[in-house]
Amino acid sequence: MKRTVLLLLGLLVTVLSFAQKSTYMVARRDTCDLYMDVYEPTVIPGDTLQRPTILYVFGGGFITGQRDDPWVLPWFKLLNENGYRVVSVDYRLGLKGVPMKFDLFHLIQSANYTKKAVDMGVEDVFAAVRYLADHQEELGVDMDNVVISGSSAGAMISLSSELEACNRTVRAAILPEGFHFAGVMSFAGAIMSDSGKPEYKRTPCPQLLIHGTEDGAVAYDKMGFGRWGMFGSSYLVERVLAPAGYVYQFYRYVGHTHDMAANMMANWPEEKRFLEVSVMGKKPLILDCTLDDPTMPAWQSVSLDDIY
Repeated sequence: MKRTVLLLLGLLVTVLSFAQKSTYMVARRDTCDLYMDVYEPTVIPGDTLQRPTILYVFGGGFITGQRDDPWVLPWFKLLNENGYRVVSVDYRLGLKGVPMKFDLFHLIQSANYTKKAVDMGVEDVFAAVRYLADHQEELGVDMDNVVISGSSAGAMISLSSELEACNRTVRAAILPEGFHFAGVMSFAGAIMSDSGKPEYKRTPCPQLLIHGTEDGAVAYDKMGFGRWGMFGSSYLVERVLAPAGYVYQFYRYVGHTHDMAANMMANWPEEKRFLEVSVMGKKPLILDCTLDDPTMPAWQSVSLDDIY
């Protein structure tokens, strides 16, 4: 059975041929070397839009996953065919081998482990951004037009990367002077904080947030206590983005769980509108949509105990 699955995945990768894919080493860490794959877009005759580069951060609970997971390649292909360059990056898996427990006596410890894993991921993503900036001419990347996106753990890293870029943290010091993301696309993401409600020191870029209301892995609203917390999409919209008038588009999928972390293909219409209106069009469109959509793919619920 395992051999059959591997053969099918190999066939999928073979069928999904890309116009041009290049791989670059971004940084060296004590435990591993970090790479990124660049997927060049299909040339669209007559297209004059200045489309952003999509920087993708994979998911996997900080214990698994890779930048070229077979299930996400069809989405890369879709983006390429619509004129978008995709850059998929590595980061260190900060919870791999870490004993995570979620009972009352271990919550703070597990929260601390998770925060460190997110911070590590942000550091590695910023290294990739620095590499893009240092090689922007040869790679054809406009550093004023980079949208960061991520799934699950990758969405947590993406949201935190924008927060740290806005706040010019120590980790953000590696970024080019004046750099900011043109947008964030978060698929079932949250911000992990040890200092209370997240706050931006400057206006954040437009954000696309897609989340299931019954997500048991990454908080839809908020999980935590005291100043520790995992601040999910709903909390961020209602307590951070909306009160300040920041630009966002939020899609709440009723009854869905963590499956929304991997429904990027099904959510392409929402992504397309976000990219064309909020990013390229720079229009301050704000949406907060609650959807009970029976056509949206739904998978088995995943909890923290299932992952760890």
